[in-house]
Amino acid sequence: MSLADRINEKTARVGIIGMGYVGLPLAITIAEAGLKVTGIDLDKEKVAMINKGESYIPDVDQAAIKELVDTGRFDATADFSALARMDVISICVPTPLNEMHEPDISYVRAAATEIAKFLKQDQLVILESTTYPGTTEEVVLPMLEESGLTVGQGFYLAFSPERVDPGNKTYGIDNTPKVVGGVTEGCTEHARSFYSQFVKMVVPVSSTKAAEMTKLLENIFRCVNIALVNELMLLCDRMDINIWEVIEAAASKPFGFMPFLPGPGLGGHCIPIDPFYLSWKARQYDFHTEFIELAGKTNESIPYYVVSKVGEALNEHEKSIKGSNVLVLGLAYKKDIGDTRESPALKVISLLEKRGAHILYHDPYVDEQIIDTKTYTSVELTPDIVTKSDCVLVVTDHTEVDYNMVADNAKLIVDTRNKLKSLMGSHIVRI
Repeated sequence: MSLADRINEKTARVGIIGMGYVGLPLAITIAEAGLKVTGIDLDKEKVAMINKGESYIPDVDQAAIKELVDTGRFDATADFSALARMDVISICVPTPLNEMHEPDISYVRAAATEIAKFLKQDQLVILESTTYPGTTEEVVLPMLEESGLTVGQGFYLAFSPERVDPGNKTYGIDNTPKVVGGVTEGCTEHARSFYSQFVKMVVPVSSTKAAEMTKLLENIFRCVNIALVNELMLLCDRMDINIWEVIEAAASKPFGFMPFLPGPGLGGHCIPIDPFYLSWKARQYDFHTEFIELAGKTNESIPYYVVSKVGEALNEHEKSIKGSNVLVLGLAYKKDIGDTRESPALKVISLLEKRGAHILYHDPYVDEQIIDTKTYTSVELTPDIVTKSDCVLVVTDHTEVDYNMVADNAKLIVDTRNKLKSLMGSHIVRI
């Protein structure tokens, strides 16, 4: 039976390398569609939790994992030799930046090295990790062809960017269109057929590079527009104009305008990183993405602005940052999730600590966090802890926080998310 037949009849075995925020939800979606999935991860604690039917990601339903594990449709291992039994292999590993803001694709290379060891005839390999255009064909393909097999004949290779949005209750993997681009037409068709088993709409493109660039465009679009409103926020601050009021008024236009909101900075696994991926690659073509790089730099500067606003607000209350007790509300990079990757709150806390502030934080989704080697633990949000704080800094606007209680008991509030827009008082400072 061919790979295409095994995919269409849902007898294909699927292996997913990387059981993080992308790989685990993907595994669950595929298994729920009827295919058998094996998660592969070097973290033996994650492997053990999966095999016990437990979730380590707040956004992932533990009951769903347990049911799939109990029925034999989902398991996990740290042994890469399991790849030899797979028909489809998906790479969902991190692609961070190094200290020089250059792409770190070492996890992708490591995954490709393991796949090459066990690659067999008629396997489909798909890279989902966000990366620069050319990664699939320039990095992964040569490594896999070292096995002696030829792409498009011996095995199939494609890129399909992940579009996971943690905390989104409307759009998940199954109802978010999936872009796919293969090295050959056959690669694209096999990838399209595979995703069609569990995604409502698949969007084929002409190449892996086109698919890779699609992901970057999506996130750079957000990065640039957020940078625009963040820059306008800085200007409106100097001009004593409420940027939130301006955005709300502009959004009343029924055409030609899409509202983006300012904030304390960018977070998450893609948007703060992707502009630098493309900028690095563009330099190989003697092209400088100055507009995109400027957006990235603008967003990176906002945590410094937040700290300066805290300092100004404290000065108005005859306090300085040094020695002040600052209560930070929210550590996650967006509301109602527990993901702290690249969260601006981490940078804000680090800067405040370096300026001598005493920091406490409350986040209903993040129990503990290490920042600059120091371990912080979330405190219970009570009137007493709010009253004892010299400043309450709203960084993440989690829904379940009692903001009325905070407003009633705080001496000073700096609100970076306009969460207290309906509340009045000279002790509330909005940025």
